[in-house]
Amino acid sequence: MGEVNNIIHWIAAGLLIPVIILLLFAFVKALILLGGFFGMYINRLKYSKEVNSAIKEVKNDKTNLVAKINAIKGDRSFTAHLKDLVAHTNDSLYSEKVLSDFEMAVEKDLSTSKSLARLGPMLGLMGTLIPMGGALVDMASGDMGSMAQNMQNCLSATVLGLFTGGIGFVTQLIKQRWYVEDLNNLEFLYNILKQNK
Repeated sequence: MGEVNNIIHWIAAGLLIPVIILLLFAFVKALILLGGFFGMYINRLKYSKEVNSAIKEVKNDKTNLVAKINAIKGDRSFTAHLKDLVAHTNDSLYSEKVLSDFEMAVEKDLSTSKSLARLGPMLGLMGTLIPMGGALVDMASGDMGSMAQNMQNCLSATVLGLFTGGIGFVTQLIKQRWYVEDLNNLEFLYNILKQNK
């Protein structure tokens, strides 16, 4: 049994460096995601009111409908899919595909946030538990300096993991709400176009 425990300990200790590297990579990815999210938020502030007012105008006044809908500007993905819908309004199968393509683009964009929300805390926990074994051994042998160093590593890994997961979780929630609104707007505009053909 002692040999099995030693093997498990060696495997766990061998995982520490890859876990820390992955945790640092996830932390950097979270910072990049946060920067992109703020850029997206600023752009969204610019065009969200314009899109909503344009939709109200289209709903109330259907003259020059295609020109009004083509004038609506959102983010790059929204605008591209909207133009595709306008160009293929008569083809309902293709239009459904355009809406599905938008949903797939949304899922692809949300995948980074989802991954970080799950992997950050997992890697943080692994980075906490692996050095904690060494800290317990140091405490048993009375080496308080080494134990303190190991505990500091444990807590640092926990903080990085939780921070990374928190960024992933918050950006996922907010971006999901934005994309649901965008999809709703695309479907509404497509239905308006379909009715007026």
